[in-house]
Amino acid sequence: MISTDNAVALEAAGLQWHPRAGDRFVVRGADMGGEVFTISEMVVEAHEYPTGTVLGFNGTTEWALDSLRQEDALWLPREDQLRELLGGTFRSLARSTDGRYQVLVEIGGQPERVFTSEEPADAYAEALLALVTAATSRVG
Repeated sequence: MISTDNAVALEAAGLQWHPRAGDRFVVRGADMGGEVFTISEMVVEAHEYPTGTVLGFNGTTEWALDSLRQEDALWLPREDQLRELLGGTFRSLARSTDGRYQVLVEIGGQPERVFTSEEPADAYAEALLALVTAATSRVG
């Protein structure tokens, strides 16, 4: 699973979250021991209102939490979501001899770059951060 540090960095870089079933998140600033929630029509559902998106906790009796503003949640993108966001820059995911995961990408016609981490989602996240940074520097 992606680290919260990388999730925060992706959000700061401008990654937009449009909550849908299967998405995972943590509650910001709450002392919930890093509890990870998953959006599901059966438990947590995203409700769109003119004032913003609210995450509704349907039928959850063990938490004294009825709903949560999207801004109070930190999205933890899954590997498949990160890979999809890399799009055509993604080349491969491999495991190195030391057991770490390597994501190989080609960004902007430059030589291929490798991003390595203990978790595959973090290697994907670091590659995506590089892609966003490259895109931002071309625009600016």
